[in-house]
Amino acid sequence: MSYFCRCAGAVWILFLFPHMAVAWQSGSEQPADHDTPPAPTAPAEPETWNWFYQATSIGDYHPGFYAPYTGAFSLLPYSEHAVSLTTTLFLGYRPFSNTQIYFNPEIAGGRGFSGVNGVANAPNGELPRVASATPKPYLARLYVTQDFGFGTEREKFESGPNQLAGSRPMTRYSITIGRFTLTDFFDNNAFSHDPRSQFMGWAVMYNGAWDYPADTRGYTWGWVHEFHTKLWSVRYASALVPRVANGLRFDRRVFRDRGDVFEGERRWGGENRGGAVRLLGYLNHTDSGSYGEAIALSRQTGQPPAVTATSRVGRLKYGAGISADQQVTNDVGVFGRLGWNDGKTESFAFTAIDRLATIGVSVKGARWKRPDDVAASEITVSGLSAVHAQYLAMGGYDFLIGDGALRYGTENIWETYYNPG
Repeated sequence: MSYFCRCAGAVWILFLFPHMAVAWQSGSEQPADHDTPPAPTAPAEPETWNWFYQATSIGDYHPGFYAPYTGAFSLLPYSEHAVSLTTTLFLGYRPFSNTQIYFNPEIAGGRGFSGVNGVANAPNGELPRVASATPKPYLARLYVTQDFGFGTEREKFESGPNQLAGSRPMTRYSITIGRFTLTDFFDNNAFSHDPRSQFMGWAVMYNGAWDYPADTRGYTWGWVHEFHTKLWSVRYASALVPRVANGLRFDRRVFRDRGDVFEGERRWGGENRGGAVRLLGYLNHTDSGSYGEAIALSRQTGQPPAVTATSRVGRLKYGAGISADQQVTNDVGVFGRLGWNDGKTESFAFTAIDRLATIGVSVKGARWKRPDDVAASEITVSGLSAVHAQYLAMGGYDFLIGDGALRYGTENIWETYYNPG
């Protein structure tokens, strides 16, 4: 049994200054990677059960700035400070040798800048889990994973949050069913995947152009299929989508409305020179609107466009992304992401980004005699499709951005952090 906790403080100024975070962590390391867990130095004893606990508080501040126009979903031009708090209990149980069950109750609360509006690449990665300023308990995860092994080779795992110590077949087909976040299994970049211990920007912790199926808190119900070998994996998931954009209630008509995700991953190298590349594609079927249709309707009525007025049953949104990471030396790793979606269909579950590029570096502290410390930095450029930008310029609103007007430009973010080990 173990526990770990983390607190972070952040200062973030859009377009002008970097977002800087300092983190303190005790107990366990960060949550283990689902696909490339660190190899233990000695065989791990099989665990029947384990538990971990994490508490994360993130504070943000931005100063006042000049704004030529401000709308209902703008980043407000006066200074703001905001704080979020999330606490999660990670419980794992192995009823049979190839079966694992995980249960995560969670409490979250807090506020973001301007009601979490005005910035598509929002600076606080914990806010997707916050649906109320007052901390409230809810079910984050409850899922079961069943492995079907092929061959005799085994892959060893250490004890961690949602990971039981022991071994699993190296070549395996796994099926996971229950409640989870799809980012538990997809787009799992080694250096940029966990806002509780790595980068905190929405478009950095995951691929911001992937409108992944989730409720306001970032979770969904569904299933994940994976075929895993030593060097490659393929994955497919199908999950519930919300009834309305950024909603808490799910659309349960799964044969009509759902999110489908596909990913292939190729790994290479050893423990200290390893790397991976992942190709992701997704199809979302939702009761959502079209930016182009909203613009056409606006020209007929003379009113500002409203994408929700063009909602249609089972409308398709699709996109793709690439994620790669490479351990260059024992202490230095580099990573990058590219993301794209059709940019025609209403932003529905994650954030309002249609195009994205990220590049970054992560350095362990061995050079300054702090081998468990990590210093990392990244640059992300994200933007919108032409029709999406035109919709906003005509006074339209998404569920988290909209100024009532728009002088279009990309969001350019530099984020850096130092994590004492």
